[in-house]
Amino acid sequence: HCLSVRAVCRREIDCDLGNGYSWKITFLRNYWKSKVKQEWLSGKYSNVPSQNSLPEKSMYPMDVDTWGEILEAELER
Repeated sequence: HCLSVRAVCRREIDCDLGNGYSWKITFLRNYWKSKVKQEWLSGKYSNVPSQNSLPEKSMYPMDVDTWGEILEAELER
């Protein structure tokens, strides 16, 4: 599980580990973020008709750099 989270959230994981968080806390801090980020990056939410059609867990607090990655992926589609 840790490797799959790191595959999507490498920068976030490295930052947390650099700040001294244990692997367990780092995993817990980034698990749902990695799920949501992967769905955004894969284009799952590229063409939604309205906010109401988004699933409940389509959003998660993410930093500016993460949203930048998502925007770049959208622009490449």
